[in-house]
Amino acid sequence: MRKKTYEFAFEVARIGNRAVRKAQEENRRLGLPNVYSRNGRAYWELPDGTLTMTPPEMFRKPQGPGRKA
Repeated sequence: MRKKTYEFAFEVARIGNRAVRKAQEENRRLGLPNVYSRNGRAYWELPDGTLTMTPPEMFRKPQGPGRKA
């Protein structure tokens, strides 16, 4: 890989990582869960810092009659 290409890729990754950290911090401040994926499996970090594989209630679809899609 050329030096310029490597430097550009490094800068793009740096900017992206900073944006992700900022979004995570904002979610924590607002009391919203963060979601991560590893090996195709979703993991949720709840506002209290707990990690779970069960989606928080706010992300589950309503069940039964009269549910809104």
